Amino acid sequence: MSDVTIPTPLTELVGVRHPLVQTGMGWVAGPRLVSATAAAGALGILASATMTVEQLRSAVREVKSRTDAPFGVNLRADAGDAAERVGIIIDEGVRVASFALAPSRELIARLKDAGVVVIPSIGAKRHAEKVAAWGADAVLVQGGEGGGHTGSVATTVLLPQIVDAVDIPVVAAGGFRDGRGLVAALAHGAAGVAMGTRFLLTSDSTVPDAVKARYLAATVQDVTVTTAVDGLPHRMLRTELVDALERSGRAASLLRAVRHAASFRRETDMSWARMVRDGLAMKHGKDMTWSQILLAANTPMLLKASMVEGRTDLGVMASGQVAGLIDDLPSCAELVERVMAEARATLLSLPRVD
Repeated sequence: MSDVTIPTPLTELVGVRHPLVQTGMGWVAGPRLVSATAAAGALGILASATMTVEQLRSAVREVKSRTDAPFGVNLRADAGDAAERVGIIIDEGVRVASFALAPSRELIARLKDAGVVVIPSIGAKRHAEKVAAWGADAVLVQGGEGGGHTGSVATTVLLPQIVDAVDIPVVAAGGFRDGRGLVAALAHGAAGVAMGTRFLLTSDSTVPDAVKARYLAATVQDVTVTTAVDGLPHRMLRTELVDALERSGRAASLLRAVRHAASFRRETDMSWARMVRDGLAMKHGKDMTWSQILLAANTPMLLKASMVEGRTDLGVMASGQVAGLIDDLPSCAELVERVMAEARATLLSLPRVD
């Protein structure tokens, strides 16, 4: 565990040693990665969207059996069973609840009444102001460099805008991998940084070796943003599947979507009606085809094909742009120690102000 510490409002809020967050990546952020991150002194976030309710409870208990350090759970605020999942977070004494979309005022109040720290992920100033007014304890803001569903505004532009708009801690995400990035984020006013791709590419990550190798071989130009998967801007590695989706006509896309949706339904016991409702919820007013709506509801199966089954040809691989700069697989402990040492060296190298 690193001896270098940089206390911030984030470390004080959640009780971790270091202002570093491992994001809740579906099929990736399971008990092993989360507990390793937590044991290293950072905040590990368990991804629940790809778990059933009972799998979530089991995963929470497994993390607790591995470490006494604080950790969190990420969930979709618009999921049909969000209230039940919040109940598990409260019952099991999880320290942090993070949300992929802004939670309702009622969910925030319920969690805060139980002593749970609420940290929604947001991508715009107005969303940050809304959840702050509703009582969120902090916000995580992801710039366009981040992996998965993402926006078009760079972190260096979005982050200071959010910092100036709210009076709660802001965690920066999108484009971070080392101590220099942490110092840059702190200079912008952030209370810490969140990293997804960098934690995915560790020895503690359960992602198959073939998939990790694909990430390590990628250049910055190999990371693309496409709407072909589910109709929303999605940053990922360019793969055979991405190319095929971008070339496909409506009929082929719909057939592929139905097939993947059926697989996701078997995996999660989700009804067709709920799957379509969840897909529609992700539209956010956008014009989407039925194939895109189905894919929006079952994109987790495309992620599972790569992140769990190692099928780089049939799955999608969400990725931040920093994948093109990463070339090793440290343990979480080694990564956290390195980032904090780099941050200290960077701070000491800055010109002094008279």
